[in-house]
Amino acid sequence: MATELRTLEEAQQVPDASNMCFGIVVAEWNPEITDALLEGCVNTLKKYGTDPDNIHVKTVPGSFELIYGARQLTKNDFYDAVIVLGSVIRGETPHFDYICEGVTYGISRLNATQDIPVVYGLLTTEDFQQAKERAGGKLGNKGSECAIVAIKMAKF
Repeated sequence: MATELRTLEEAQQVPDASNMCFGIVVAEWNPEITDALLEGCVNTLKKYGTDPDNIHVKTVPGSFELIYGARQLTKNDFYDAVIVLGSVIRGETPHFDYICEGVTYGISRLNATQDIPVVYGLLTTEDFQQAKERAGGKLGNKGSECAIVAIKMAKF
């Protein structure tokens, strides 16, 4: 969503989020990356007016568990949107492909069946450097972009 010229935040008008409540589920795997994504996400929600008491963070062990965590959060009537944050870095086995495909399918299914948006914030990168560049590095912070998407979709 970010380009070298503009970020999502620069490209679009972001609504006021002062009356919104968000659930965030974040994977513990690759914590240097997921912690940075979470920080960007929370800071952006607050920047647009979300009360810190209306930002609820839950952790799951890995990215595949994001689906279950997000589903549990969609059961709560007080969330305007749920944001999932994780990082999968390609290794030497097909595990990367299975996890990425499974999480993508699971989050897509939640979006099609639930009454609130579930924002996909799973980084799927070839290496650790690419992940760092997308978690606060030269390509911005995808966690921050997910917050903007969640605000806009909650307003939808």
